[in-house]
Amino acid sequence: MPGTTVTGADFMHDLDASGDSELRIGSLFSGYGGLDLAVEHVFNAQTVWFSEINEPVARVFSSHWPEVPNLGDITTIDWSQVEPVDILIGGFPCQDVSTVGKRAGLAPGTRSGLWAHMAAAIDALQPEWVVIENVRGLLSSPATRPPAEGDDHDRRNPGDATPDGATLRGLESDPWHLGDDAARPLRALGAVLGDLADLRLDARWIGLPASLVGAPHQRFRVFALARRTVPHPAGDGLLTRRGNPRPSASETRDDRAVAPDHRLRAPRASWLTEQEGRIGDPVVPDRRTVQRWGRYADAITRWEHIIGRPAPTPALLNDADGPRPAPAFVEWLMGLPTGWVTDSDELTQNQQITALGNGVQPLQAALALSALLD
Repeated sequence: MPGTTVTGADFMHDLDASGDSELRIGSLFSGYGGLDLAVEHVFNAQTVWFSEINEPVARVFSSHWPEVPNLGDITTIDWSQVEPVDILIGGFPCQDVSTVGKRAGLAPGTRSGLWAHMAAAIDALQPEWVVIENVRGLLSSPATRPPAEGDDHDRRNPGDATPDGATLRGLESDPWHLGDDAARPLRALGAVLGDLADLRLDARWIGLPASLVGAPHQRFRVFALARRTVPHPAGDGLLTRRGNPRPSASETRDDRAVAPDHRLRAPRASWLTEQEGRIGDPVVPDRRTVQRWGRYADAITRWEHIIGRPAPTPALLNDADGPRPAPAFVEWLMGLPTGWVTDSDELTQNQQITALGNGVQPLQAALALSALLD
């Protein structure tokens, strides 16, 4: 997308000029908080509310952010009554754009179509920054735009805008130039970037695998970072509105572990600094590691070094069902601290695996955001 280039120097200058080094984050589709960890770390920010509809997963989030209220179902939130934030983040559902799903695309009525509610939140809250995360399929799945009054729906949504078997007929052939050809239906990412432009945000995006930060798996993800291109309509912007926060009109879930005024805790994402410092260090597996992991020994040793702890047992054995992934091992693969998800009594083992699989790899997200800022 054309527009103002965002640089790390510009960002740090703006923080200094504002006199406030701790920005406020509003979190949507929050899961276990992987994207929050990355944004808090990169922006020196603080999550002040979140929105997660899955009750057990929401309680995992609240165990790590005990002072932060859950606004609940994004489709029922009255954004005019929500405390404004500097950064709005979210990884809207990927089921309909994932390459392993039915590829219904970014369309009204689909899970991935909940992006429209995130766009509405951006429009209402007017954050300075927006951070989005999603799967590789955002580059190839189609987008069907909701009809507007007086709009020519047929021209806006050609008949070949939906998948046909394994191919997407009519989509632009080059996924790296999204939306350049007006005669073709948009890819999902092109629609998201277009919506951000309509909301007066200048966006940059990047796609990268988790293996780029040293993880022993690919897990390719797309990250977009957008920044407001015009001053806030409320004069001096969000910093002048912080003294009069308004309560959310949607139901606040009672899943906080301690009172809201409890804030005496170390930075949640401080361990990411140590992980970042170890990326690229040369490591060599010892004989015991080679004997245990075979051809995976190099990858396992590298990740053990980066996250600072040994790999747990990778599988659980069950005589009836055979081996299945151990939640603690998946948690380790995601680079999370021990027990971030698996210490929760709220989730069964299957729910832990699902929550971890749907979550964001914090180190991967931090590297992506740092690259987009610089």
